[in-house]
Amino acid sequence: MYEIFEHTADVGLRVRWADLPGLFAEAGRGLASIAVANLDDVKPVQVREISVAGEDREYLLFDWLTELLYIFDTEHLLLVDFDVKIDESGLSATCRGEPIDGERHRLEHEVKAITYHGLKVEQTDDGWQAEVIVDI
Repeated sequence: MYEIFEHTADVGLRVRWADLPGLFAEAGRGLASIAVANLDDVKPVQVREISVAGEDREYLLFDWLTELLYIFDTEHLLLVDFDVKIDESGLSATCRGEPIDGERHRLEHEVKAITYHGLKVEQTDDGWQAEVIVDI
C-alpha cells in the first residue's frame, strides 16, 4: 500500500508492504501515480528489465525510483507493474507498462527528481515501510 502526502513544494510518498521486494514494487507504482492520475488505465503491454546495484536499502530505493523516472522522462514509458527481486548485490526487476498516450493518460504532476530528504527504508512489526520526498 502506498499513500501520497504533502510536503511544502514537494510530494511525499509513504509505502508499506509485508516484504522488501513488494515494498520496492509498490514504491514504483506510487511514483507512477504521482505522474499520472488514472494509473489503472495504463496497460502493462511493454516489458523492461531493470537492474540496480547496491546494498544500502535507502540508496537502492533512491536509485530504483530515479531509474524509473529517467525512463519516464527520456522514453515517455510509464511503468506500472513490477516483479522485483532483491539480494545482497542489489535489485533486479521485470517492469511492465506502456508509452504515455495523451488521449488516455491524465498527467498529474511533472516529477522533477527523487530527493534524499527524509529518505528512509525500515523494517517494522508489520513488514517494511519507506518514505521518500519527490520534487515536483
